[in-house]
Amino acid sequence: MNIKILCFSLAVILFHGSMVAQELITPEKAVSLALENNYGIKLAKTDVEIAKNNADILNSGYLPTVTGNAGVNYNVDDTEVGFSDGTSRVLNGAESSRYNASIDLNYTIFDGLGRSYNYKQFKEAKQLTELEARETIENTIVQLFTVYYKVAELIENKDAVSETLEISKERLLRSQYQFEYGQSNKLASLNAEVDINNDSISLMNTIQELNNAKRDLNFVLGNTIAKDFNISTEVDFNNLYDKNDLLNKVKSNNVSVLQINKNIDINTLGVKLETSAYLPTVGLTGSYGWNKNNNNAASFAAYSINTGLAAGLSLRWNLFDGGKTITNVKNAKLNLETQNIVKEELLVSIERDFNNAWDDYQNKLNVYKLQEQNIKTAQNNFDRTQEQFKLGQVNSIEFRQAQLNLLSAELSRNQAKYLTKLSEFKLLQLSGEILNVEY
Repeated sequence: MNIKILCFSLAVILFHGSMVAQELITPEKAVSLALENNYGIKLAKTDVEIAKNNADILNSGYLPTVTGNAGVNYNVDDTEVGFSDGTSRVLNGAESSRYNASIDLNYTIFDGLGRSYNYKQFKEAKQLTELEARETIENTIVQLFTVYYKVAELIENKDAVSETLEISKERLLRSQYQFEYGQSNKLASLNAEVDINNDSISLMNTIQELNNAKRDLNFVLGNTIAKDFNISTEVDFNNLYDKNDLLNKVKSNNVSVLQINKNIDINTLGVKLETSAYLPTVGLTGSYGWNKNNNNAASFAAYSINTGLAAGLSLRWNLFDGGKTITNVKNAKLNLETQNIVKEELLVSIERDFNNAWDDYQNKLNVYKLQEQNIKTAQNNFDRTQEQFKLGQVNSIEFRQAQLNLLSAELSRNQAKYLTKLSEFKLLQLSGEILNVEY
């Protein structure tokens, strides 16, 4: 049994030794890696680039269109021609051909301002896409730290369980010495062996959970770090938040509020765009062309060549389109009204969410502080129980209970610590400040 204990101790020591050589991923580095390599963020950045292309002058309709045209026609005809002097002429298989080439320009001078409103919509849509990308980034940051702090919690849990295992192994050695010198029976050693097995199983399960959590974290970071890495378990809490100040930021800087405001702007332009169909469209056309005709023998001219410029203005006014424009304008106004109603609902719901998040953060912060106090109490209780156990004043069952109480307090403290930090991030996300804080 002593050999088994020695081997397991050596394995634990080697595991801790490997942790020293592992790459340290700080919160700041984790955020940097996620912003650069996370797959969801990459896709969001691609959407932003597409929106930028759509909002470019090349997609605005303000520029003219220039078209090049060319063609050739070849004819073989049987022709009978009568002349004014009474004579006639018959041609069989008379050949003729026509060639043409031109460069044509079309430009819309005025289209009822529809082109202007459409271009402005593209600009607003680009800004909306940027807000959607920001939302993706914020959600990814929350997801990142959810996994990051899960890893941190499991690291601290592993340390706590490892310490519990070490204490159980010391207890086994002590019970074995006592048995050898006739100070106790074999039952104490057997109980200690059972507790060592249970603690070993807990440690193995915790290490497995830790490995899984690390893989989850690496995935969020775009699978860019080595499989073996360590993270910081240091956490600071900001107790200086002003509730009213954060609530004002929620109403003005929350990404969902900014998105609905942008949708209202887009739909306002949509009403103007549909209304522009009531106005006429004025267009300009221009062309430079070359034409050549090779005539058959029945023609007075053997061939003709024409080159020249042509230009023109056109006006098109859709006086009545069966009521389609009227319907489109009405629907556009209803869509705008819908967005305003959605905004009213959003402001109410988001204020509720903020108040819930604020209370949740304050509650978790207080629970964490109590858990810190509970650790001191449990540690003090264990230390005294351990002294009495060594003096034979308490039995192994009472000692084990004090040991488990300390472990439970440590695990509860670890969980409370990181749940509190995550609730702080939720509060910052709602107020639109999550990208403006130091991690």
